[in-house]
Amino acid sequence: MRVVVPVSGSDPKTRLSAVLSPDERREFTEAMLADVVDAVTAAGHEPDVISTAPIDCPVPVTVDDRGLDPLVNDLLASTVTADEDGLAVVMADLPLVTQEGIERLFAPDADVVLAPGLDGGTNAFVSRHPEFRVDYHGASIRDHRRIARDVGAETVEVDSRRLATDIDQSSDLAEVLLHSDGAAADWLADAGFSLSLTDGRVTVSRE
Repeated sequence: MRVVVPVSGSDPKTRLSAVLSPDERREFTEAMLADVVDAVTAAGHEPDVISTAPIDCPVPVTVDDRGLDPLVNDLLASTVTADEDGLAVVMADLPLVTQEGIERLFAPDADVVLAPGLDGGTNAFVSRHPEFRVDYHGASIRDHRRIARDVGAETVEVDSRRLATDIDQSSDLAEVLLHSDGAAADWLADAGFSLSLTDGRVTVSRE
């Protein structure tokens, strides 16, 4: 199975602009990517990292500046046939993901396996159906359920909090410090971030 990790290498994670400078957002993105690459590698697969611009990564990177939908749909059309094992796509902003989470994603023997995000997105999927395509706009998990149903694909969803937690905004950073001990957590700690209790909720503060 081909395992693709798409990442935005050009001005990444703009919703973190309130707490991170452009250079810091890039470094943090690279740290999260390293965590995802480690998890995929530990699960016995070679991640195929595709970035919109050059980016520092522990494995070789292919640069492709297309948007996510045309990129992934072209990969689906060229990779998934009746004779292939399929295509997996795992987003690069999932620093909580572990080897076990990747193995759970790959375990179901279904045409399409979806890993929903907490915000209604689709954080990872596996497709073995030659007609399945993606549409990442809006609440994409609903669209992907519909698309899979329309093409007659047997579909399974993986209920995994680690796969469901993507890091997009400052309120998400606490999840990294709480539940990860990888490169992204180390980067936040080195940058002066720590956990803080505010109004009964766990947040982050910065020295």
